[in-house]
Amino acid sequence: MTTSHPSGGVGWGLLGVVAFSFTVPFTRVAVDGLSPLFIGSGRAVIAAVLAGFSLVLTRQRPPRRRQWARLAVVGAGVVVGFPLLTSYALTTAPASHGAVVIALLPAATAAMSVLRGRERPPTRFWVAAGIGAVAAVGFASAQWGGFGELHRADLLLFGAVVAAAVGYAEGGLLAREIGAWQTVSWALVLFAPLMVLLTARSVLANPPQASLEQWAAFGYLGVVSMFLGFFAWYRGLAIGPMSRVSQVQLVQPVLSIAWAGLLLGEHLTPGTVLGGLVVILCAASALRSRLARRAR
Repeated sequence: MTTSHPSGGVGWGLLGVVAFSFTVPFTRVAVDGLSPLFIGSGRAVIAAVLAGFSLVLTRQRPPRRRQWARLAVVGAGVVVGFPLLTSYALTTAPASHGAVVIALLPAATAAMSVLRGRERPPTRFWVAAGIGAVAAVGFASAQWGGFGELHRADLLLFGAVVAAAVGYAEGGLLAREIGAWQTVSWALVLFAPLMVLLTARSVLANPPQASLEQWAAFGYLGVVSMFLGFFAWYRGLAIGPMSRVSQVQLVQPVLSIAWAGLLLGEHLTPGTVLGGLVVILCAASALRSRLARRAR
């Protein structure tokens, strides 16, 4: 039985955000010894096994036929798209750089939710989201030597943001029907055959050889980033209030940038810190303007 106490929802949401904040740094660690295809697909296989056991043990009823198509949208975004795209991007981009670009995700998710839900947010929502997108693109291009010069890794990161935003927005709607953690679990199971095939292909093409540290990072991505983190995050959203809990996600890029400096020893330039702050502030402004309109 869940409680409606605000601090409980925020606490669980913050726990999920802290778990997710290690995803970019640990992906950067793992790609130094493992192929991006193995990381992106293998972590989903681990999570799918855990999800399958959870669904069976709790005797969850399978989704209805029309819900499977929506689960395919969720899975394409958060099971396939985001893990694979970020894994390939972080083979060349620093973790701190990736964290700043991915900081656009809260605003992108809000925008996708607006489009999917046919809402009419105030003009300042689109202005804030647009400025945030421009700031993220400007930061990314400036980091590679000049404005207007985007690296392949940045295109992959922006693709990952779009994929995750679509998956989160559709998953948020579907979670109202079949449950929060059940949504991501069924999406993992749905795409398990594909991810097993991709994992097998990566193993045959490039047998994994990694250090203990790199295997530990990979294990974290599969067990926590792809599975347990969603339990805490969605439990927080379920306890609510959702408007407050959803804004906790703005802390994630700050933590990811901090872990990149503390754990990986990456040099955090003033440009990285400034770029991250601008993108986060724009995302916060977009979220607040949308929530204010919905409240009225």
